Amino acid sequence: MQTALLYAAAGTGFTFLMTSLGSSLVFFFRKAASQSIQRIFLGFAAGVMIAASVWSLLMPAIEQAEEAGMPGWLPAAGGLALGVAFLMLMDTLLPHLHPGSAEPEGAPSSWKRTTLMVLAVTLHNIPEGMAVGLSFALAAQHPDGGTAALSAAAALALGIGIQNFPEGAAISLPLRQEGVGAWRAFTYGSLSGIVEPIFGILIVLIAGSVQPLMPWMLSFAAGAMLYVVVEELIPEAHLGEHSNTGTLGVMAGFLIMMILDVALG
Repeated sequence: MQTALLYAAAGTGFTFLMTSLGSSLVFFFRKAASQSIQRIFLGFAAGVMIAASVWSLLMPAIEQAEEAGMPGWLPAAGGLALGVAFLMLMDTLLPHLHPGSAEPEGAPSSWKRTTLMVLAVTLHNIPEGMAVGLSFALAAQHPDGGTAALSAAAALALGIGIQNFPEGAAISLPLRQEGVGAWRAFTYGSLSGIVEPIFGILIVLIAGSVQPLMPWMLSFAAGAMLYVVVEELIPEAHLGEHSNTGTLGVMAGFLIMMILDVALG
């Protein structure tokens, strides 16, 4: 358990650091990136999360279930459906505002636009933290040190971290444009990623006490991430003219994550 917690803390700490580094761009740039660049980044994030859901979460869930003597498809399909349902519920209940949108989503609220924008990014950072934490917990279970599993978890953390960099900038720079001070915009952008280490460590604590549920939790995290991709990232990556830049981002993110996972795993 202690090893799994250390692994998860290091992995999610890295992804949080990348979010903070992206948010720090607010000290160097006043304007947000162009729409084309933003679409590429959104597409890249979608590609990373799709690949991570398959190779780092669903496939290990199927393998663990079959090793335990149950049909591999059962926890994979059931956990995925639960993950989608959970994020759908959160998306419906939690007030939030996506950067670039005029109207907030979720339950009616009198919260400020800045708060709603941070909540939007925070919402889809939750499954990312869970995915990284679970991957490192899975690696810590191997009695031989789990070199392959640890490499796969590191690849996932690296992929999520890469896409967190532009994500941090995507929250801090629009806040700066709306008149928020540079340090405050940086703090908001950084805090949007703090849920990753929080949920990453929490899910490891839960996984350690209910080991038979690990396949379900892996596929749950996959379902939650896929919901974010389908409901948010891909639609936003294809808004406006020349939306094929978003498609290029999806393909690049998917290929890079697949190569990292296969090569390191």
